[in-house]
Amino acid sequence: MSSPQPPSFLSRIAIAIGSFFAILGNAPLAAQVARLRAGEPLAADAPPKEVRVEVPVEKIIETRIEVPVEKIVEQRVEVATDTAALQLLGLLQREARFVDFIQEDVAPYADAEIGAAARVVHEGCRKVLREHFTLAPVRAEAEGARITLQAGFDASAIRLTGNVVGQAPFTGSLSHRGWQVSDVRLPQLTDAKAAAIIAQAEVEL
Repeated sequence: MSSPQPPSFLSRIAIAIGSFFAILGNAPLAAQVARLRAGEPLAADAPPKEVRVEVPVEKIIETRIEVPVEKIVEQRVEVATDTAALQLLGLLQREARFVDFIQEDVAPYADAEIGAAARVVHEGCRKVLREHFTLAPVRAEAEGARITLQAGFDASAIRLTGNVVGQAPFTGSLSHRGWQVSDVRLPQLTDAKAAAIIAQAEVEL
C-alpha cells in the first residue's frame, strides 16, 4: 500500500493555523500532540502484540494458546475550522496582504522583486503579532548555551534533536529558544460567518 501524499505548502499553512488555535482550546488534543512530538508512535504504526498463555494439562503435556491482540486502527478526526483561525488569517491579509502573496505564483519574478514584496508582508505580519498576541521564548537562555534537561521535562515545549539516546537528564546546546503565547487579543466578532471572508472582493465604479 502506497504512502499518502504529504500536504502542499499552502495546505500546511492552513493546517498549522487551525491546529494552533485548536491546541490552545483543547487540552486532550494538546496532550496527544505532545506525545507525538516526543516520539511516541501512532497506534496504527505500532506492531500488533501477542499474548501467550501457557496452560499445563499434565506434567508432560503442555498446551500453548496464542491470542493475538486486535490492532488499533488510527481514526482520522476532522477538526472544524476555528473562527479564531479565520480571524487571524483575515488580519494577516488586511495588514500584510498575506493571502495575496502566498497565492501569487512567484516563479516569473526576480529574487529582488520577491524580496521587496516579502519585506512588506513581513512588516504587516509582525504588526499583527505585536497587536494581537503576547509572545515569549520558551527558554530564557541564549541560543547556543549548554543546558541540562532533567527527567520529567515538558516534552510539549522542548523537542530533542540530534543523537537522542538513553534517558534524562539530557545535556545539549539550545539551538532555538522556542516561542509560547501567553495572551491572545483577537477582535470580538459580531457575525461569526463573516470571518470566512478573508478579503472582500473589490468593485471599482
